[in-house]
Amino acid sequence: MTSRQRIAAVLNHTQPDRVAIDFGGHRSSGIAAIAYAKLKRALGIDSGDIYVYDMVQQLAIVEPDVLDAVGADVVEMGRGFMLDDAAWCDWTLPDGTPCKIPAYINVEKRGTDSFLVSDDGVDLAILKEDFLYFEQIHWPWADRNPDRQGFSNSDIEEALKYTMWTGIPTPGGHIPLTDEGLAELASGAKRLRESTDRAILGIFGGNLFEVPQFLYRIDKYLTHMGFCPEACVRLSEALCDFYLPRMEKWLGAVGPYIDIMLFGDDLGGQNGPLMSAEMYRTYYKPWHAKLWKRAKELAPHVNIHLHCCGGIEPLMDDLIDAGLESSNPVQVTCYGMAPEHLKATYGDRFTFWGGGCDTRRVLPYGTPDEVARNVRELVSIWSSGGGFVFQQVHNILADVPPENIIAMFQTARGLQ
Repeated sequence: MTSRQRIAAVLNHTQPDRVAIDFGGHRSSGIAAIAYAKLKRALGIDSGDIYVYDMVQQLAIVEPDVLDAVGADVVEMGRGFMLDDAAWCDWTLPDGTPCKIPAYINVEKRGTDSFLVSDDGVDLAILKEDFLYFEQIHWPWADRNPDRQGFSNSDIEEALKYTMWTGIPTPGGHIPLTDEGLAELASGAKRLRESTDRAILGIFGGNLFEVPQFLYRIDKYLTHMGFCPEACVRLSEALCDFYLPRMEKWLGAVGPYIDIMLFGDDLGGQNGPLMSAEMYRTYYKPWHAKLWKRAKELAPHVNIHLHCCGGIEPLMDDLIDAGLESSNPVQVTCYGMAPEHLKATYGDRFTFWGGGCDTRRVLPYGTPDEVARNVRELVSIWSSGGGFVFQQVHNILADVPPENIIAMFQTARGLQ
């Protein structure tokens, strides 16, 4: 099988020739740039620079040589853009490693701290001395009362410029949905598809639960969910209305060239969902369903995929009913996320994208043999009958030993 055929097989719940593998195919299956530099050295790859495409999480672009080395079957659509050296500028990682970052990002060094800054000078995020990731410091709606607030498209569009996660796009996401931008998106996605036999994952976003957290701050928005229910419903409806025409334009440009379309909404935490099933049905399900149904109408071949952290098992039936076909990560250490239960209960109608190696305890702290054993144990549960793409639970963080990363992928690649 080619990589694209392998991914198509598992998404269609048929057994592939070997386990399908994702490494860096989206923003939660990748690797911190500090760890990536060490991995390249361990693999004996001394060509190329370190490119940080996700400034917030400090994630590196996984280059084709490394994708080949681990047997990766997926590539993110953003790799079809910013192919010229002029699109990047020099920067230095927190451990002193030189790297490249997107030239369109405004980053300012002040004393020992670094700031991500909007185009008009608002500080959005800070990377403190001796820290490894940026953290949000500006919430544009923090002082607003949602009960007294309208949610027009123009208000939402303006506010999204001023949050860390929406105001600092990754490559591909920085291209405006104008006629010229849509042509650029189509050209880049087409060029990428013609250059690889890997499956292509396109990141759209469309977050309904998380974007309000970025705008109000998470503690305030969760409070609004309890005390301002009608306003929260109005906001979800307004966000859906905001996303829908943009999604239609985006899919019109890139739909023919992608295999998986990624939405985002972290609905769970370590101890289970961040809301009751009834709250999910009230606040989010109708608009998830509207977006996912429309995406499927426009691009029937595209798998509807959700990035959704945490323990979400009590929401699974509703998510599937709303039209969801696959999700990442599969956080096997969260409450209710036992692989045996998930596979037996949902495995015939849902693809689990992840859960292949424990990134909480085993990958960072185990020995290579312990990593390999963990991979074999988890894959033996997930892989039967398709419906599984291997990735470590979440991104590989900066302190993970390269020998553990190599052991993980070598083991996965040898399994069926």
